[in-house]
Amino acid sequence: MIVDSQDYNSNLPQPDEIALKLSESLQEKIRLAITESGGSISFEQYMQMALYEPGLGYYSAGSSKFGEQGDFVTAPEISPLFSRCIARQCQQVLSEISSSKSSCSILEFGPGTGTMAIDIMLELARNNTLPETYYLLEPSADLRQRQQSNIKNTIPQLEERFVWLDRLPEERIRGVILANEVIDAMPVKRIVIDSDIQEYAVSCDFGAKGETRFQWLKTDIDQDLKSELQELQEMFDTLREPLATPYITEINCNIKPWVNSLSDVLDEGLILISDYGYPRQEYFHPQRHAGTLICHYRHQVHDDPFLYPGLQDITASVEFTTVAEAAVDAGLHVSGFTTQAHFLIGCGLDQFVSEFESDDVAERSKMTQQVSKLIMPGEMGEKFKFIGLSKNLDNQLCGFSFIDQRSRL
Repeated sequence: MIVDSQDYNSNLPQPDEIALKLSESLQEKIRLAITESGGSISFEQYMQMALYEPGLGYYSAGSSKFGEQGDFVTAPEISPLFSRCIARQCQQVLSEISSSKSSCSILEFGPGTGTMAIDIMLELARNNTLPETYYLLEPSADLRQRQQSNIKNTIPQLEERFVWLDRLPEERIRGVILANEVIDAMPVKRIVIDSDIQEYAVSCDFGAKGETRFQWLKTDIDQDLKSELQELQEMFDTLREPLATPYITEINCNIKPWVNSLSDVLDEGLILISDYGYPRQEYFHPQRHAGTLICHYRHQVHDDPFLYPGLQDITASVEFTTVAEAAVDAGLHVSGFTTQAHFLIGCGLDQFVSEFESDDVAERSKMTQQVSKLIMPGEMGEKFKFIGLSKNLDNQLCGFSFIDQRSRL
C-alpha cells in the first residue's frame, strides 16, 4: 500500500543552489538503490543514506549543522556549564580507577564542533584529573577538521592529549565513554501495528516537474524484524495501556550491537549516554501513535524525512529500556537513570552557578537563561535523559545521586 508523504513545507527556508545540487545527487543515489532493490528499500536504509552516505549524507557533507548557523543547538553549545557537569562525573570515575597502573582515557562519540571536549578538558585541568588521552570518534572529515581547529585555537596546551578515531579502538580502555545525542541519529525501522505488524519501506515516483518524490510503502516486515517479532509482541503485551491501532512507531535494531561493542572495548569505567527519549512504558504510549520521528532543518522541526535528503537531520527518540536490557545482556551494570535536570544538579550545577562571578547584568541574565534551557521541564530538563552503564565501579555515581529513576525503566 502506498502512503503519500507530506507536501514539501513552503514555510521552510529554501536551500541555496549548491546545497540543492548535493541533495539532488543524493536523491539519485537513493533512487538507484530503490530500483536495484525491486522498487523499495527499508526506511532504515533510507535514513542511513540520508545521514551517512559518503560525501552526500547529512553528517558526511560539509554543511554547518550546529549552533545558530546550523539546524539545531545541542546542550554543550548552549552553556559550558553542561560540559563542566559532565566533567564532574568524569572526574569521579577517573579518580576511582586511577590508582591502578594503567592509564585512563575519555572517548567521545560524535563530538560535533569539539565544544564539549574542550570544556570537559578545561574543567578536568582545573581539578588536576586530566586523562592521558581524550579520544574523539569522528568519521566525518569535515567535522574532524573543525574539531581540530577549535581545539588548537582554544586549548593548544592540551592539544597533544587528543586522538581522533574513525572506529572504536582495538585496545580496551579504562575510563569514560561519552555519547551525547548519538542514539537518536541511528537509523531506525518504522513499523505500523494494526491487525498485524507491517513495516514502512520507501519507494519513489516522479513529480509534475520530473523531480524524484519519495513516499511511504507498507510492506511485510523484513528478516531482521521477523527474528524479533515474538519479542516485540511480548513487549507490546506488557504495556500498561493497550495501543490503539493503527499505531506507528520506530524500532532501533542498532542499539544492542552498539552497546555490545562498547562493553567489549571498556575494561573498567563508565558509559554515559544522554539523549532525548523515554522508558518503554512511556515510549509506547497511546498518545505517541504517530511515532517519534522528527527532522531538524534551519532550527525548525517537522516530520517529513523526505524533504531535502542530505540537508536535514532525521532523528527518533530513544527507548531507554532497550538500552538498559542490552547493557545487562552485555555484562554491564545499569548504574543510574534520570532526567537531564536531575543529572546536572547531582553533578553540582548549583555550585557552578553560585561561583559565577560577573557584575555585568547582561552576562548574568544570559547565564540564567542558559541554565533555564538546560534544566526547565518545558525545555531540555525533562525531555533529555541520562543513563549510566558501568563496569567494575563501586561508588555511586554523583550524576544520579540527586534523583535516580531506574525504577521507571
